[in-house]
Amino acid sequence: MNQKSESKTSRDTQLGGNVSRVLANFTDWLENYGETSWDYQSFFAGPVGGRAKALYYSHGLIGTAAVAPMIFCEAFLPSGRRLFHHHIRFPIADAHYAMGFAFLYDATGDSSQLENAVHFLTELKKSRCRDFKEYCWGYPFNWVTRNGVIGAQTFLQVFKLDPREEWKLILESIARHAAADIKDFRTSEKASSSSYTPFDAGGVVNAAAYRAFLLTSASKVFCNEYYWRTAERNLNFVLENQNPDGSWFYAMDGVRDFVDHYHTCFVMKAIAKIYRLTGYEPCKDALSKGIKYYLENLFDEESLPKPFSKAPRLTVYKRELYDCAECINLCLLLRNRFPALGRTLEKVVAHILKSWVKRDGSFRSRKLHLGWDNVPMHRWGQAQMFRALAFYLRETSATEVRWQRSEIGKKAARNKDVSGQRAAPGSQRAEKRYALNQRTEIR
Repeated sequence: MNQKSESKTSRDTQLGGNVSRVLANFTDWLENYGETSWDYQSFFAGPVGGRAKALYYSHGLIGTAAVAPMIFCEAFLPSGRRLFHHHIRFPIADAHYAMGFAFLYDATGDSSQLENAVHFLTELKKSRCRDFKEYCWGYPFNWVTRNGVIGAQTFLQVFKLDPREEWKLILESIARHAAADIKDFRTSEKASSSSYTPFDAGGVVNAAAYRAFLLTSASKVFCNEYYWRTAERNLNFVLENQNPDGSWFYAMDGVRDFVDHYHTCFVMKAIAKIYRLTGYEPCKDALSKGIKYYLENLFDEESLPKPFSKAPRLTVYKRELYDCAECINLCLLLRNRFPALGRTLEKVVAHILKSWVKRDGSFRSRKLHLGWDNVPMHRWGQAQMFRALAFYLRETSATEVRWQRSEIGKKAARNKDVSGQRAAPGSQRAEKRYALNQRTEIR
């Protein structure tokens, strides 16, 4: 290994150690704080905020006046959320916590982390939508918009670590829901958009991307060609609607044409995972154009994630924890193909550890134009950042183990005697002990 590679490995190891400590403190905070929280939508989740938001979409000036107090609180008094709603549990947060603890188990071998993952998976199972035959999830509040949350990846990740028949049956049910209850809308000869829920008219780009990945994965796990045929049409919808500059609008409805950070990450993560599973060639060009746009337009003057390159409205915050979490996830997936993402990854992780970790172990939620939003919100950043940093730790640990193994190989080669014979068995046993000690130390 050359000096540059050794230096990078050393930096990764040091950063990984800091991440490990942050994750340990966060786990303690989570246990003490509890598994319910407010949310960024808390201002509009209750009856007062919900009616105000509905007015905003339907009555222009009157609606703007109705939502103004909530927007003021969001910008200057984030703790005002408690006046509009209460703590609730979020299925998507349970899913991210389950994945995060599964990554920690991968990185450490600590069985208690797997127990934590199973706990959150069990909670996720309890919160399924009972109105549907198959397993699916939705928002636990009335979400007012102009016009589900699907947990397959979570169950698949834990199933690989703890292969219970129960998890497999739930995976099969989720795949059936995604294939049958989520609707397709033909957009071209080769493409179809998908509905965001079983009841809307489609057009949201990240919804099609997520469904495409879910069904691609299901086609491999369950050897089901029909799932891939459906996924391919959704994937083609995403690829066909990439803008010439490499970006994607949030939706292809002529209204929601904003370009934001975390939804852009959602789309490219799905494309990257599909390419990894299938080798579907058009994904390569889409990722190249997408990453170029992403790096040039969705980072601020400090090279840190910014919320929008094209905003839909006035934004009351400067940076968001959710954006940073999804940036870390995307960089980890694609840094080997796009080296610039490796540099971005290191900078963003270091920035999170320096500026976003609170004394109690939780994370700040938003960097406002004046001050911070320090209200911990499980669905809106806490769970996502925990999962992202756990993923980072797992990947950093794996890299370090591979490096140690290569060093062991070099030592073994040097220990050969001049006749080309391998070193004595005692030396080989010492090398194996060295490898085990290194793996334990890394974990």
